[in-house]
Amino acid sequence: MISSLKILLYLLPLFCVSQTLTGRVIDKLTNKPVETVAVYFDNTTIGTTTKADGSFSISYTDAVQSTLVISYLGYEKVFIDDYRKHQTINIALVAATNALDEVYLNYDDGLTRKQKLKLFRREFLGTSEFASSCKILNEKDLNLRYDKQNKSLYASSKVPVTVRNKAFQYEIDFEIIDFELRYKYVDVELGVFNLQSVVYTGTSFFKNLKKSNTKKARKNRAEAYKGSVRHFMRSLYNKNLLDQGYWVFYDSFRVNEWAYFTVEAIQDSDLKKVTLKHKVSLLYNKDLQSELQLEVDHFIIDFYGNYEPIVGVYFSGNMGSQRVGDTLPSDYGLTLITN
Repeated sequence: MISSLKILLYLLPLFCVSQTLTGRVIDKLTNKPVETVAVYFDNTTIGTTTKADGSFSISYTDAVQSTLVISYLGYEKVFIDDYRKHQTINIALVAATNALDEVYLNYDDGLTRKQKLKLFRREFLGTSEFASSCKILNEKDLNLRYDKQNKSLYASSKVPVTVRNKAFQYEIDFEIIDFELRYKYVDVELGVFNLQSVVYTGTSFFKNLKKSNTKKARKNRAEAYKGSVRHFMRSLYNKNLLDQGYWVFYDSFRVNEWAYFTVEAIQDSDLKKVTLKHKVSLLYNKDLQSELQLEVDHFIIDFYGNYEPIVGVYFSGNMGSQRVGDTLPSDYGLTLITN
């Protein structure tokens, strides 16, 4: 469970030589090929769909560390992490069991659908200027349920939640796995909902819109990147936090960052091990404040800003408050170089 508004965030990018994975998708029961299946790397702009014979081809680089997702309406999703071990792969889709979400559609849980949508939008998209430029295009597909006893709001959808981000010129397909908003105090009549925690997980695919290469869109994306978790992790790897605009504080006092962070090269690899002495506050550009707390002994980062484990590395404040409306794909800034 994630508490105190701590959010798990995914990272990645830069540039590297690309590799290509090919494959074929069939229906497990009939052995027939399945066309137009979505095949994509989670939280990236890298994706494709299967052809009439079920075949696909997708390229990636070492900077892409996210899961390969195979998704098609009416079938169970398939997640593949070890794709680097294969040049080609065959996937047999299994028909999904009928979900029982419909039983909640007309259930009186104490909130109107309008109220639940408002709460969902706020914590799913965020409240930043960039988030305000976002619109959910298929809200009718959302199933929202409020648990009065636990003061919690849950969301699900059989199809991806499609978000259009005008500021970044992305269209995002977000497939919800879990979504829970838990509140400390609720007064429905006064419209008071004091948030305690936000937990949401899922997979996402980013598509560039027609105006994605305009000066304004590029500027907005660059602004969102600076001070983000991805930017911070790359700066940590390169041990240039100060040069990149980060100040580190402990107990309200500014401290030498390397007295609290230890970044050690791992032998025979490009990875680095990071340990943190205490929970610290991070100030970016003398303005944006965040906090970083570890509930693991250490985490590992690479040159591109990928880190693991995800669970146990928690950000709050500015970095922790970023939602879908503030998010860039993990291949942002990544340049594919074909072999």
